[in-house]
Amino acid sequence: MFDGLCSTNHPWWLWCAFILLILAFIILDLKVFHKKTHAVGLKEALLWAGVWFGVSMLFNLWIFLQCGAETGLQFFTGYIIEKSLSVDNLFVILLIFTSFGINVRYQHRVLFWGILGALVMRGLLIGIGAALIVRFTWMFYVFGAFLVWTGMKMFFEKEQEFDPKDSKVVALLRRFFPVSHETSERFFFRDGNRVAITVLFVALVVVEFTDLVFAFDSIPAIFAITTDPFIVFTSNIFAILGLRSLYFVIAKAHDTFTHLKTGLAVILVFIGAKLLLKDVWHPSIFFALGVVLAILTLSVLFSLRKR
Repeated sequence: MFDGLCSTNHPWWLWCAFILLILAFIILDLKVFHKKTHAVGLKEALLWAGVWFGVSMLFNLWIFLQCGAETGLQFFTGYIIEKSLSVDNLFVILLIFTSFGINVRYQHRVLFWGILGALVMRGLLIGIGAALIVRFTWMFYVFGAFLVWTGMKMFFEKEQEFDPKDSKVVALLRRFFPVSHETSERFFFRDGNRVAITVLFVALVVVEFTDLVFAFDSIPAIFAITTDPFIVFTSNIFAILGLRSLYFVIAKAHDTFTHLKTGLAVILVFIGAKLLLKDVWHPSIFFALGVVLAILTLSVLFSLRKR
């Protein structure tokens, strides 16, 4: 039944089965577990973060059993890298919600649709990235140079004030739609003969745009671990699924991990260097995973020590 599962060209039914599985998770989340709008507390957020991590690890175990330890570790390393790089995105989302004054009761709704859009965008970007790598092998060096440049910029650049309300995305929306500042869970409403948008929808669009920007860092980073599009896609998707729950944990402790951004910058430089030196340096997946985990652990420990 699973012939060809671990080959480069995965059977079409495997992609369909995975997408249907993710859609089932999303429907259960929206229609059953979070049907009513409410403010997500820390205990609930930690519980769901654990649930999504458990589901991801069950899928990882299935990959281990079907394709072996090497592929299983590639999935796990890609999952850890994506999850780690997404934390920086969560800090920006927290700033967006604060700037627009989004009520905590409605934040889960924005995050749900934001992550649903992110799943589609990531799928398209991974497909484009995989096609470029197959056709142009020199794209590895482009990805590597981009990751090193991004990591160095993140490491040395001072924290700048960012006001989402002044972004070009918001200005563009205001040019085409009237914006209502009413507090509700709706994204649209009728304003006479025109369709108007709420601040909630404006925040959603800004969240989607920032995720697109962050995807340009995280997706090339996973291609440094494996060029298998199925492993890249599934590890990316599972990492994104648990971000909503992780956001509410980060929102309670965002001042604690002050050195995490430095750690993420070092990880980007390491992965970029791995791509640039791929012809002369071939570290094992164990080494790459160990380096990523060590950097994350040290950045958290230094943050707690400073705290």
